[in-house]
Amino acid sequence: MPTNATIEDKKRLVRRLAGSGRGFAEQYGFRVVNNPSSLFQILCLAVLLSRRGDFRRALDSAHALYAQGWDSAARLARSLHAERVRVLRDSGQRGDVDGLATALGDLAQTVVDRYRGDLRRLRAVAHHDPERERALLTELPGVDATVVDLFLREAQALWREVAPVADRRALAAARKLGLGRSADDLAGLAGSGESERLAWLVGALARVDLEGQYAQVTR
Repeated sequence: MPTNATIEDKKRLVRRLAGSGRGFAEQYGFRVVNNPSSLFQILCLAVLLSRRGDFRRALDSAHALYAQGWDSAARLARSLHAERVRVLRDSGQRGDVDGLATALGDLAQTVVDRYRGDLRRLRAVAHHDPERERALLTELPGVDATVVDLFLREAQALWREVAPVADRRALAAARKLGLGRSADDLAGLAGSGESERLAWLVGALARVDLEGQYAQVTR
């Protein structure tokens, strides 16, 4: 976007981005709804996306887990380690696949043990306090600050108290497109209190950066 772009220019681009698809996860086939299965799938997707490599590999692996029937913490927790390794390798994962399979299994079992498989219980334990929610999430196996940002990027559409959240990919795109340098900047353009629109905007920005679509967006 030109350096002399007005606030209205920026808002028009924001409307176009936010309206180009329902954020990141839903654009790639993962529903963002406030139920145990969906929330856990988004968390697993966040773990996979946090790994180095082509983001499409993470998407393929997340879809493969779902296709295997491991669409909830309880079902993934009941899977065998060797099965997880096979599915992850077949979906294109490289590097320490054994460690990734262990981490996903431990994550699922911990969510079952602590929250009966339902991340909404984590939110209730935190009393809807964003900092406490982040802290409890990072106590889960395989979940660090990067994973939390990726998870909450999507979940803020449902858990309004955590907004505004923007991951590093979305912020990189925002800077290049002249839309600001922080999640607060993006929230201001999306509209105060509009956590769902912000989630779609941030997800769209992440897609722009990952897919290298800057020319298409600014055309």
